[in-house]
Amino acid sequence: MRVLILALALFASAAALAAPAVYDVDPEHTHPVFEADHFNGLSVWRGLFKKSRGTVTLDKAAGAGTVDIYVDTASVVTGLDKLDQVLVGKDYFDSAKYPEARFTGKLGGFKDGAPTVVDGQFTLRGVTRPMQFKILSFKCTVHPLYKRDWCGADVLGSFDRDDFGMDAGKDWGFRMGVTLRIQVEAIIGK
Repeated sequence: MRVLILALALFASAAALAAPAVYDVDPEHTHPVFEADHFNGLSVWRGLFKKSRGTVTLDKAAGAGTVDIYVDTASVVTGLDKLDQVLVGKDYFDSAKYPEARFTGKLGGFKDGAPTVVDGQFTLRGVTRPMQFKILSFKCTVHPLYKRDWCGADVLGSFDRDDFGMDAGKDWGFRMGVTLRIQVEAIIGK
């Protein structure tokens, strides 16, 4: 009887480890950063979004997972208050009408248990387009304070902002390409 109970306990714990886990994105350690052209190569403007939220579902055993991230477009900071005000206005993010950008995707290209890409859909200003992020680094460990699984990644992607109705400056020669680099940390839910 003891052997049967032990076998059932081991099976239950193995099944729990193999099941997909849901991680909550830590908004204090997750900051999407963008780079965009200023006057056709004169300089590169950089900014970040201070507020984001979301979840990551990860099935390490199956080499699969999903991502669902929301970014508060009004939380943009560039270091220049006047530019921040322009960016949340109608020519760019139009944050009053479109308060959030969203990315949903599937983790893929697993190597040694870690994903290398995220393929999905990016929604900005009510327009949705396919997008891929390359995962530059990915690591999971046990959080030292919360004693739960904790993962972090550095991801890189790009898009053309005029595909999303943000073509201000195009007539002056501004390049439309935008690079996104996102540091993200997430911890398994309670």
